[in-house]
Amino acid sequence: MVLSRHVDPEEVVSHLQGARTSNNKTKLSHLTPYDTAYASQVEIPKYRLPDDGAPADAVYAMIRDELDLDGRPNLNLASFVNTYVDDNSQKIMAENVAKNLADNDEYPAMLAMSQRCVSILANLWRVNKGEKAIGSPTVGSSEAIHLGGLAMKRRWQERRWAEGKDAYKPNILMGSNAQVALEKFARYFDVEARILPVSAKSNFCLDPDLVRQNIDENTIGVFVILGSTYTGHYEPVEEIARILDEFQNMTGIDIPIHVDAASGGFVAPFTHAGAGQRWNFELPRVKSINTSGHKFGLSCAGVGWIIWRDESYLPQHLIFKLHYLGGTEESYTLNFSRPGAQVIVQYYNLIHLGFSGYREIMENCLANARLLSNSLEATKWYTCVSAIHRPTKTVPTGVAQKVKNTVESAVSGGGKEQQQQDGSGETSAAYVAGLPVVSFRLTDEFKREFVHIKQETVSLLLRARGWIIPNYALPPSEDGTEILRVVVRESMSFDLLDRLVTDIVQVTEKLIDNDEVDLSILHKQRKEPAAKTDSSKKSQGGVAKDTEQRALNVGKNASRMAEGIHRSVC
Repeated sequence: MVLSRHVDPEEVVSHLQGARTSNNKTKLSHLTPYDTAYASQVEIPKYRLPDDGAPADAVYAMIRDELDLDGRPNLNLASFVNTYVDDNSQKIMAENVAKNLADNDEYPAMLAMSQRCVSILANLWRVNKGEKAIGSPTVGSSEAIHLGGLAMKRRWQERRWAEGKDAYKPNILMGSNAQVALEKFARYFDVEARILPVSAKSNFCLDPDLVRQNIDENTIGVFVILGSTYTGHYEPVEEIARILDEFQNMTGIDIPIHVDAASGGFVAPFTHAGAGQRWNFELPRVKSINTSGHKFGLSCAGVGWIIWRDESYLPQHLIFKLHYLGGTEESYTLNFSRPGAQVIVQYYNLIHLGFSGYREIMENCLANARLLSNSLEATKWYTCVSAIHRPTKTVPTGVAQKVKNTVESAVSGGGKEQQQQDGSGETSAAYVAGLPVVSFRLTDEFKREFVHIKQETVSLLLRARGWIIPNYALPPSEDGTEILRVVVRESMSFDLLDRLVTDIVQVTEKLIDNDEVDLSILHKQRKEPAAKTDSSKKSQGGVAKDTEQRALNVGKNASRMAEGIHRSVC
């Protein structure tokens, strides 16, 4: 056996670079993007502005090559953010990339399209006749949530002041499944966040019974989520509205609802299943709704929307009249300059797809999510925590059994044509309403039989095959359970879904066939390189001792995602 000595790659690269820069003075001809000093003589600047520039094509090639290390967006099944835009959307983006949404007087056509989007969404969410809906584009749902929460806080303050009461202790209710932006609002704007625990009983969502127990005269509102990022369940907006109606009848205190429909705002209106119950402006208790245009609105990353059912619910004190670049505009945002192209793409999608186009896409997403759910459960290795594949109580048993047989046939190699034939007439109306999200975990029986297999390992091995599927704990109070989660977006085709199921099965079989799989290296967190020291000053024994200590410390600083604020997986 050949003996091999350890080589420090940083030392080798540093030595070679020194040799090249000191000995090689040849002027490069720059015939290709790679024929520059950055090719091998000089390291690309990373943390300091270079003294001299570099050829544009060379810099472009280096940046493009480094970005190849990123995951493939279409295989990033962790994100709700849209990763597919058609050719026309890309053209519109390129043609309008220089337009600033804040320059309304300079770009009146873009402003008009933004206003049309607000009207389209207000109508889509069933604003009542006679109400004067008002809204705004935002950079995403995070900003929209802050604007909605701030409006509720200001209205609560104005009411308290009018009644001669103090306004020092506002609170707002949300479930512990809430995305981190909701909690940020409370922290940034000095509102007590009453984060209510979730449970399996409440589908890991906001529990109406706990809402009843925690509202009082200082409650500025309730954040209700139309589409939990954990399991895709819709929170019961109508049921919570009834509780708040009862509370007002008893106390005279009017507590509004803001619906965080970051994902569901573009899913529920179009699917046959809807949201399972009323959730939008049909409920008088709902005063404002936000959504992300860059999620199931199918626009590009960087656009969200917030709509108030009537301008009376947006306090005038929060609206600024700006005199800018020759024009006057009303503004209620946390940002000023921001890209306008995403808004134009949103308008393009609304007109291009129309209601029927969005319905077809959302129904396809749900159908594929149901197929994935049933395929996973058919293996007997996994069980789904999400529920969009479970028939509603009103579905005839024969239909449910027919669907089950179809899926099992597909998993066992049945023909795709037969599956399409059997499933051609079904819609989401036959199933529990929710987002096209598949949250699943290893079954209890599987974990008892294969104790050595950790669920996180499945995620890591799938990542090695290109798939990005996160494994993380359910919200606090239920964080003893970890889930794997797949967001089924528009670009998840049947063939890609077939490949995903195959890879999940193969990865699981590989783990089953190996009693022990040493994947510790995959679990180690990436660490910054240690500060360089003069190795010549270290004794041989000292180096060995340091190495041994580092080995003992591996993993000590690692923490589970359940600790701290981690609800940003969207």
